[in-house]
Amino acid sequence: MVTDRQLRRSKTIQQRTGRTFHFATRLLPERVRHPTYVLYAFFRVADEVVDGATDLGPTEQRERLEQLRAEALGQDDTDDEVLAAFQEVQATYDIPEDEIAQFIDAMLADVEKDRYDTYEELRAYMRGSAAAVGVMMQSIMDVDRPEKATPHAIALGEAFQLTNFLRDVREDIRDHDRIYLPKTTRERHGVTEADIESCEPTDGFRAAVADELRRADDLYREGVAGIQYLPADCQFAVLYAAVLYAEYHRLIRNREYDTLSATPELSAPRAVWLYAKTRWYWQWSKDPVTVFRKVSAVPDNDTDRVERDHPGRTPHAE
Repeated sequence: MVTDRQLRRSKTIQQRTGRTFHFATRLLPERVRHPTYVLYAFFRVADEVVDGATDLGPTEQRERLEQLRAEALGQDDTDDEVLAAFQEVQATYDIPEDEIAQFIDAMLADVEKDRYDTYEELRAYMRGSAAAVGVMMQSIMDVDRPEKATPHAIALGEAFQLTNFLRDVREDIRDHDRIYLPKTTRERHGVTEADIESCEPTDGFRAAVADELRRADDLYREGVAGIQYLPADCQFAVLYAAVLYAEYHRLIRNREYDTLSATPELSAPRAVWLYAKTRWYWQWSKDPVTVFRKVSAVPDNDTDRVERDHPGRTPHAE
């Protein structure tokens, strides 16, 4: 059984490191909310191995991640409160071991790899770093028809991750020397690694971000279409999470796709306003797709995108 102390620590980790996700987690029913805190804390513990302020070298990072894998799967004992709590959650909710393994494999990839040639290569990474998270959440929510829900959960997880990559280009290159913008996309618009390393946005960089943002838009549409397969008491929280993450698209477009000069930030008042707007539409329609179309920054088409973000303007080639 997860102890109160373990739960408090897990919740504190989420509050400190995942504000956007925490906003939505608070809307989940307690039966789902509490294990979600533990799940997220585990993700952060693993992520800190590769991205935290540590002096671990690549060999030590790999060894630590493999140890985390064994502890998360209950193969080894642990004295870490988060890992001990995760062991309980994994056993209680029968979280698939292969999803845990895929997540750890993605963290291992961050030790070895800092550039991606194609989107398919990046997508394989996101299957472990983000989509696996969505599949694990299904176990905690106790989804009735996982065969229907899983493809959409994978798409939504990828959407969240791709949004993060596009938002955090500056942070990723400066703090971790990583570029998640695929090489094929960069080359199509004449963007070099040096362009990104300089943190000076070129027209080509803006066009490359615009391309990937449209790809993320498509992933949100596919992901949100599967919210209907989630338990009724979880649907609004997941919908709101999608609305929050997609709001970064509006911020990025308003900056004319420049995420190199500064990292876009979603303010707390804006998050509260989006909550009120999403809740208002939800009371009239319990259809996630309908509400997402009304509230989110993801357009139905290019004309809608320009009009929604810049009223009175007409679309143009980007």
